[in-house]
Amino acid sequence: MLQAESSPYIFSVLYDIIFQAPTYVIFLELSLLLLVIWIIIHKQSNGGKHLTQKQKEEIIKNWVSEPLVAEIDENHPALQNNHIVDGPIGKFITVDGIKCLNMATHNYLGLEEYPKIKENAINCIHKYGVGSCGPRGFYGTVDVHLELEERLAKFMDQEEAVVYSYAFSTVASAIPAYCKRTDIIFADECINFAIQKGIDASRSKVVYFKHNDMRDLEKKLQEQAKADQKNPKKAAKTRRFLIVEGIYMNTGEMCPLRELVELRAKYKLRLFLDETVSFGTIGKSGHGITELLCVDIKEVDLISASLENAVESIGGFCVGSHFIVEHQRLSGLGYCFSASQPPLLTQAAISALDIFEQEPRIFEQLNDVAEKVDEQFRYFTKLELKGHPLSPVKHLYLKHVDDLEESEKILRKIADECMKKGLAVVAAEYLPIEKFPPKRSLRITVNRLLTADDISNAYKIIEEVSKSIA
Repeated sequence: MLQAESSPYIFSVLYDIIFQAPTYVIFLELSLLLLVIWIIIHKQSNGGKHLTQKQKEEIIKNWVSEPLVAEIDENHPALQNNHIVDGPIGKFITVDGIKCLNMATHNYLGLEEYPKIKENAINCIHKYGVGSCGPRGFYGTVDVHLELEERLAKFMDQEEAVVYSYAFSTVASAIPAYCKRTDIIFADECINFAIQKGIDASRSKVVYFKHNDMRDLEKKLQEQAKADQKNPKKAAKTRRFLIVEGIYMNTGEMCPLRELVELRAKYKLRLFLDETVSFGTIGKSGHGITELLCVDIKEVDLISASLENAVESIGGFCVGSHFIVEHQRLSGLGYCFSASQPPLLTQAAISALDIFEQEPRIFEQLNDVAEKVDEQFRYFTKLELKGHPLSPVKHLYLKHVDDLEESEKILRKIADECMKKGLAVVAAEYLPIEKFPPKRSLRITVNRLLTADDISNAYKIIEEVSKSIA
């Protein structure tokens, strides 16, 4: 009875669908019906076609797999001028079997010479093993990570610190954790590559100002202020960030932090300061540029730094207020998705901080050596020195060659010949995708343990080689 009563209703619905529906609906339904019929017929017609055993064997015989690693041109820059480094990297380094005075790596304080750091790291291996096995937010956090963060926050006189397992990802993760598509970033055109990648990841509008040029920066800030007046609603929702380095890796020059802080207050900017080079190298206690220039650290919203230079471990950290740091634990991609620092290297960083606090004279010693190198290296015949006198990173530029490719070839030859004569220096390398490709240079790094004779011999080697090649 129920079936009989429902039949008229079903026919009524079908009638409405077929005869009362719009033309385009009927056309779409017919097209779908024809497509289904074609798929069924096509599947049935191909169902009986199978490869014979002989055909299968022939296909397997002729199959060639793709290489796991693509072939690389023998003339690729990455394969040129390679050197083999043996043994520990301290004041001296063995390159291609030759013992060289090390002015190439970033061990500014010479902590490689402290056996206590190695001893503590080895003891940590016995307790935790060699790896942490996971990201910090899952099962990669052990007590030494928490201790290191607490020690860094205390050392930098900030509320909290967050530690990353890779120096490059520290600032490259911190920037996009705060800066978004609707924000504006003002950045020095000589910022390092990690900061550039962090800015790219943020997708914010970027305004670059000339290197350390406060007039150019204020000009661009004024232009933005005028644009904001035309659209006050949008301006009210737009955040503005200022990103600089304490000492620029690409130039060795120090940022004018006092002027930057004034502009920050005047134009209501959020200031991010990367102290990869300046942390543990300048200031009476190694706190960095804020201590050296007597700038209140509270004026800086976020400070980031590497643990791979002065500290001679791995990773990096950011310090700031509780709100700033806690946000990174949820939004800093390098923190959330990277395996945490190996405990032994975390312990090495803690041991380095112990030395910072117990032997503050090491910073004065490093500054003295840096000034002596700066004074001696200003007298080259073919090369010009640039960089702040206190900076542990300095750059030597060819005086009479401006072409990038030509200067790069000459500087590589100079670096290679210096290594043959017992001095390890490097020609600074930059990727072709750099926003503002720096002028090519020899990058010189200063070690606290260099003596007056070491500096004099280094000068003589570079002077002799550069005069014969440049």
